[in-house]
Amino acid sequence: MSETTTYTPPKVWTWDSESGGRFASINRPIAGPTHDKDLPVGKHPFQLYSLATPNGVKVTVLFEELLALGISEAEYDAWLINIGDGDQFGSGFVDVNPNSKIPALHDRSGDTPVRVFESGAILMHLAEKFGQFLGKPENRSEMLSWLFWQMGSAPYLGGGFGHFYAYAPEKWEYPINRFAMETKRQLDVLDRQLAGNAFIAGDDYTIADMAIWSWYGQLVLGRLYDAAEFLDVESYENVYRWARELDARPAVLRGRMVNRPFGEPSLQLHERHDASDFDTKTQDKLAPADSAD
Repeated sequence: MSETTTYTPPKVWTWDSESGGRFASINRPIAGPTHDKDLPVGKHPFQLYSLATPNGVKVTVLFEELLALGISEAEYDAWLINIGDGDQFGSGFVDVNPNSKIPALHDRSGDTPVRVFESGAILMHLAEKFGQFLGKPENRSEMLSWLFWQMGSAPYLGGGFGHFYAYAPEKWEYPINRFAMETKRQLDVLDRQLAGNAFIAGDDYTIADMAIWSWYGQLVLGRLYDAAEFLDVESYENVYRWARELDARPAVLRGRMVNRPFGEPSLQLHERHDASDFDTKTQDKLAPADSAD
């Protein structure tokens, strides 16, 4: 369909073919598993099944930040779910997340295993379990507001702007302009909030920062959609400052590496089962904010 073609929707939509573009093969209008496949289980209390997309990075950053505080009870196994290969449609994964999206978590720290899916729910589950990165009690509503802001806003960045700008089979002016405008509006929202605050919800580093940084921080650092120049991201000076500061945290760097099978080889750790899986010498050589990929 060309940009000038008028599309008349049918009375009843039917799935006649894949939509085209990158990731088309993973989209379908039905739920449920496509094949039988059990999930692996490691030795730690938490079993994470994920991929280092922005939604996956949120959770691995939190795990690494908890471990950096010396909370050994937060040890985890991170298993790679390759969405391009359809791993998310295996029966074992669907049992953990019926929505077939990464990340998904099995919490085996109690008497009965508990499944947790959706990245925001996982962040809240872990932060409350360990009493960390929730901010001051009197500021909890502010933190929660920004955490849920991310959940509602990022689809416009990823499924909206990212899809039509970077992944759609053709580039159409209307959707690119529409979602670029919304993405820039969201960056302006963040920039105004960060003008008077060290972190998103105030003076404390919280799971709201981790959630928002994984999308918008990486966007302004040039890691999403090759769109930094197009969106003039450096003009959002407060967001850029905040993004670089979080990017310099060792736990954030480790979180970026986990379940990552793409990009710079030195930033890839396909599975994570122990802190020794990280090559610290490699990490020490990196300049995180300048290592966009």
